[in-house]
Amino acid sequence: MLALYSSSIIASETMNWDNLTKEKIDLKLPLLIIKGSKGFLACGYVNVETCNKTDEACAIVSGVKTHDDMLNTEIKLVSNKAKELGITEGMPSSEAIELMR
Repeated sequence: MLALYSSSIIASETMNWDNLTKEKIDLKLPLLIIKGSKGFLACGYVNVETCNKTDEACAIVSGVKTHDDMLNTEIKLVSNKAKELGITEGMPSSEAIELMR
C-alpha cells in the first residue's frame, strides 16, 4: 500500500528545536538522533527491539544523512512505547517528533 501525504519541507532554520537535542556520531554513515522529553527519533543504526527491552519510545527513519533529512521523511519502525504516544509506521517524521517533544 502506498501512502501519500503532503507536508512542507522542514529545515533547521524553521524548525523549533526547543526541548529537543540533536546528536550525531560520524561513522561510515552518520548515526543521527533527535531526542525529546518523551522519546527519540533515530536513524536505522538504532534497533527497535532494544528500545522495547529498555521501554523507550523510539521511531526509526532510514535513508537520512542529516537532521533535516530526518524531519522530511516517514517513520519506518516504531517501538511499543512510541506506539503508546500515537506514533505509527508511515507517519511523517515531523509529526512523530512533536509527539515526543
